Amino acid sequence: MDLKHRPVTAHDRAATAPTATVDVCAHSQEKSCCGSHEHEHEHEHEHEHEHEHEHEHPHGACGGGASCEPVLAPPAPLAAVATGQQRLRLHIAGMDCPTEEALLRKHLAGEPAIRALHFDLLGRVLSVDHDATDGTGFVQALQARIGAAGLAAEVLEGTRAAPEAPAVPVPLRWRMGVAGVAAMASEGLHYVGAAELAVIACAALAVLLGGLPTLRKGWVALRSLTLNIHLLMSLAVIGALVLGQWPEAAMVVWLFGLSEMLEALSLARARDAIRALGALAPETAWVRLPDGQWTEQPSGAVPLGAVLRIRAGERVPLDGQVIEGLSSVNEAALTGESVPVPKQPGDPLLAGSVNELGLLLMTVTAAKGQTLLDRMAQAVQEAQAQRAPTQRFVDRFARVYTPIVVAAALLLALLPPLLLGDPFAPWVYKALVLMVVACPCALVISTPVTVVSALTAGARRGLLIKGGLFLEQAHRLRSIALDKTGTLTEGRPALVGLTSLGALDDAALLRHAASLDAGSRHPLALALLEAAAAQDLTLLPLTGFETLPGRGVRASLADDAWQLGNETLAGELGARDATADAAARTWSEAGCSVLWLLRQTPTGWRCEGLLALRDRLRGHSAGAVKALQARGIQVHMLSGDQRGAALAAAGELGLPEAQVQAPLLPEQKLEAIARLRERGLVAMVGDGVNDAPALARADIGIAMGAAGTATALETADIALMQDDLRRLPELVDLSRDCNRVLWQNIALALGLKAVVLVLTLAGLGSLWLAVLADAGAALLVVLLGLRLLRWQPQR
Repeated sequence: MDLKHRPVTAHDRAATAPTATVDVCAHSQEKSCCGSHEHEHEHEHEHEHEHEHEHEHPHGACGGGASCEPVLAPPAPLAAVATGQQRLRLHIAGMDCPTEEALLRKHLAGEPAIRALHFDLLGRVLSVDHDATDGTGFVQALQARIGAAGLAAEVLEGTRAAPEAPAVPVPLRWRMGVAGVAAMASEGLHYVGAAELAVIACAALAVLLGGLPTLRKGWVALRSLTLNIHLLMSLAVIGALVLGQWPEAAMVVWLFGLSEMLEALSLARARDAIRALGALAPETAWVRLPDGQWTEQPSGAVPLGAVLRIRAGERVPLDGQVIEGLSSVNEAALTGESVPVPKQPGDPLLAGSVNELGLLLMTVTAAKGQTLLDRMAQAVQEAQAQRAPTQRFVDRFARVYTPIVVAAALLLALLPPLLLGDPFAPWVYKALVLMVVACPCALVISTPVTVVSALTAGARRGLLIKGGLFLEQAHRLRSIALDKTGTLTEGRPALVGLTSLGALDDAALLRHAASLDAGSRHPLALALLEAAAAQDLTLLPLTGFETLPGRGVRASLADDAWQLGNETLAGELGARDATADAAARTWSEAGCSVLWLLRQTPTGWRCEGLLALRDRLRGHSAGAVKALQARGIQVHMLSGDQRGAALAAAGELGLPEAQVQAPLLPEQKLEAIARLRERGLVAMVGDGVNDAPALARADIGIAMGAAGTATALETADIALMQDDLRRLPELVDLSRDCNRVLWQNIALALGLKAVVLVLTLAGLGSLWLAVLADAGAALLVVLLGLRLLRWQPQR
């Protein structure tokens, strides 16, 4: 008999519990889409985080106000299409800023068939949920409305990705370059006192080459009564021209165009970082034909069950399972684990991982678009659509801030001349400066860039965070509850000791016990078989094998009757004595499950020995617990195991007895999470299936084993790509760093605007200084946010 049994994985557990899978989905959707009713009534902040996400929408990145009131509520990412509705995906090349999002919401508000809008600004994709109607007529009407907003929409069939295009087209770069030279020439000629006609000619050239797109967008905003940056900037340029400030108008429009171009280039980095996740897998695969020959085919055309060949140094094109060969595979791009993982027949292979040594043959278990790598890229892409708490705060702030400053600018232009008799021109000029300062573009754009950069950095470390809400909450966690089996431990028992009570030595004791269990698939039996295989023990032939439900097994070995089971079985056979009971009690107090090996003798049944088995802690569990405690987070163990086993594991982890709760049923874990939530935010870490109620009740549900089960990846708030608890302190650190950068950006954006405002009121400000401060702030906050793409955990 082959004793090399494959370890039980999270995938195996998920596959054997389809009913639980449905429960997990229900719980997860309940929390991620609308929150549970318990959350609404018990915790006000839950109401804010969850329901506000439904009903509050981004307004103009650079505007807001009454003209930017929400019109349609976007459901949470990954929401299923409602019955009787269809989903249309559109690629809009010019849509990469909340300014365009607010404009599109306003133009699409009058379409009665639309039920929901999903904006993916980084991917420049708009998904429209609509009533099932005449497809062609609806699409044409939709494209016409989008065209009225100054944008063009292209229909994306099925799941086709948006076409790649340069962030800044080459012709635009040339136009901006010539416009910059003309603007600076206009300033220079004006400074040296050259002819006014030459100054105006250079300025007009700069405005025509670098400002027409801005003026055109400003006109669209004016027609739709949308107060955004393009309208404010258009008013500033036109006002400067009316006042005769030609060089200044030229510099203003060029600086603004340059800032938008630099922003587009910076945002393209975040977009490319997400796209790079899905591009790790090769586009082709070597497929075995029915006649045994090999042919290279596109990965998208490879069917499930096909046999692929992966040579040393090649990347795995699709998810699958090894059927032949031995090698080590680097999965760092998916799980963050830099140490190569040994692979043998029966082990899983992940698309995008690198085969480092030998030749491997694999069968395909996930088609293109459904691999773990594809689902990771999709999840990160969609997670950026969830507005983080800080982002929602900034949106609310912008809605109030912008109209107030614009109103103040109008008063500044009118009141001093009317009340004090001053000339209009100087005060109108100051009002134009103040109007440019009113744009909160840097403030608004900094938040999504920072959050997406952090989400992408987390994915590279094997931390899949399903939205900015959970990323920001992680640094405020007061406690983390961990399941024991499969989370803190490996999830499968192992032989940890033997006690011989008869003539058999340890090797013979293990040989007899493993032989009896060779016909069983119980986890304890598999542990004995693995231990026997590790010692190269030859199993004995058995006859008359029979399972004794709830007690053990029995069979004949070499014409002797043997039984292997628990203490109840030993008691029934009269094989217990003081020596055996004392030894069994010692093992039980150490948290072990004890098997009694019993042999029939002429005088009755006799215990030949005891075998102690225990679920082993993961090698990194203790270090992860200490790291969390060092960060001020209280760690709790919630286990369904017997209290002795839980306390034994807690002793190795350094957890006090007061923070161990066992044994617990699923509903008792739910109650334990509810009690912990009374003290502050709590995360629950489990396998994503058996701990579904507790995962749903916690503020953050974290699933282990996401690399092995699609259920965990799709339903958890945060999924660990590898069963590695060291990612938990990394999550807290990433959240803290992200939060720090967010508030640094907010302070920087508002600080620069405050400086320009003070200089303007003191008579020292200018239009080009205001635009330079706004553009500089926008570029600085984007670059600060992009720093998180290179985030690495603390040593």
